[in-house]
Amino acid sequence: MNAVEIYTSPLCGFCHSAKRLLNQKGVNFSEVNVLANPERKSEMIKRAEGSRTVPQIFVGDIHVGGCDELYALERAGKLDALLAV
Repeated sequence: MNAVEIYTSPLCGFCHSAKRLLNQKGVNFSEVNVLANPERKSEMIKRAEGSRTVPQIFVGDIHVGGCDELYALERAGKLDALLAV
């Protein structure tokens, strides 16, 4: 299974929703709280090609995007295959 990393903020409802989906699927992920670790936000922006909002989700080297994109992959039946690579 590909490593999953999610950049979040504790005040973000979309972050909670994205983490909930990953947890429901039994996916282990590492979380970077950019509010508690503001020095990591520039890393997130660079990896996400300029996106500044949270969550920003990465599966391996693939930038999924945010919560909406994660759920779109799930609805399309493509998330499991991406996670399994």
